[in-house]
Amino acid sequence: MIALLQAKAAGLWSRSQIRNNVLAGVVVGVVALPLAMAFAIASGLTPQAGIYCAAVTGFLDFCPGDRSRRSAVRRERLSE
Repeated sequence: MIALLQAKAAGLWSRSQIRNNVLAGVVVGVVALPLAMAFAIASGLTPQAGIYCAAVTGFLDFCPGDRSRRSAVRRERLSE
């Protein structure tokens, strides 16, 4: 929730950008969930364990908010 409020304050979450944000989330899910399942199977666990792990780690990565805001707002210059 903190990340959403910070993104809105920074101008990164507006009605015009909701479609792009949802599309990005779907793409990440399409890539991350099968990968998590493959890692779980390779580790000798069930595919469900990989899905649970991806969901929990995704939530824990989202919670701090400040780190994701910094990576989204501050773009590094390649010329420096």
